[in-house]
Amino acid sequence: MTAIRVLIADDQMMVRQGFAVLLNAEPGIEVVGQAVNGLDAVAKAAELAPDVVLMDIRMPELGGIEATRRIRGAAGAAVKVLVLTTFDLDEYVYEALRAGASGFLLKDASAAELAHAVRVVAAGDALLAPAVTRRLIAEFSRMSAAPRAPLKERVGDLTERETEVLCLIAQGLSNAEIAGRLVVAEQTVKTHVSRILVKLGVRDRTQAAVYAYETGLVRPAGYQ
Repeated sequence: MTAIRVLIADDQMMVRQGFAVLLNAEPGIEVVGQAVNGLDAVAKAAELAPDVVLMDIRMPELGGIEATRRIRGAAGAAVKVLVLTTFDLDEYVYEALRAGASGFLLKDASAAELAHAVRVVAAGDALLAPAVTRRLIAEFSRMSAAPRAPLKERVGDLTERETEVLCLIAQGLSNAEIAGRLVVAEQTVKTHVSRILVKLGVRDRTQAAVYAYETGLVRPAGYQ
């Protein structure tokens, strides 16, 4: 099986090297490059074509948010971005998710958590399951502006079952968990998810979840 190719983008050398050592020790994962800032990350993502970019948010030259937007814009779904942050409620992380990141990870994560996150994102899933991620999305969606009409119109294009699946995605459930909740085959859920992404015009599950909060379809717990 081909190893998951990872690019690490962080302006702190010790962080880059530390993550590189941890990931290279994991079976099926290979660190193919390191970037010292956002511009370097964009250039190396184009040159090395990694499967996953570990992206720090606050970097010189070009920040992680804009770097994420450029990488995702150029590579589409081919390169996944996993945002690295020091704080679990960093306001910039929410913007990174909107820019196309597939999830985020705290810099104090264990080696096992880091490897798991890379594998989840590389597989095309979104790192939404951890409660901290759901809390972040919910909190900053609550703080955002009122739902925009065009967004709500697109939600109206969804079928009743697709709307139900979208709500479960926003709660952080995986395809398997959604299948169990709805008592349907996992392949059926995958079909629903694909149609949801097309109808909403979003790249992946993470953006679909953010969309669900932004439109008011799903409301953060405690803020109804």
